[in-house]
Amino acid sequence: MTNIHVGADDLISFIIKGIDDVKGEDIQLLDLREIDNTVCDYFVVCSGTSNTHVNAISGSVQKLVSKETKDKPWHSEGLTNSEWVLLDYVNVVVHIFQKHVREFYDIESLWGDAKITEVKTV
Repeated sequence: MTNIHVGADDLISFIIKGIDDVKGEDIQLLDLREIDNTVCDYFVVCSGTSNTHVNAISGSVQKLVSKETKDKPWHSEGLTNSEWVLLDYVNVVVHIFQKHVREFYDIESLWGDAKITEVKTV
């Protein structure tokens, strides 16, 4: 399978569409490029209402990104309990939380120096 080189903006668009397609909630884009020593350029953070919903969001993102870019996450975590799923696309890392887990970890505050954009979907 050949990887198609995709810029971060396109990748983020595909990720957000994958989240929106299955009604992921409260989507935030954290731009980490101005922060020293970060592991990636962007976080995309969203919430699901249950482990089934978090799993569906993860599946939708992976399916859409794979279809559009022929690429898979470099690494993923949390798929067994689906309370917090992480999909690592190297420059963009997706965090899919159940609401209570997202509130507990509050990564938007942990990365308070990031430029945070609330993503509005139709």
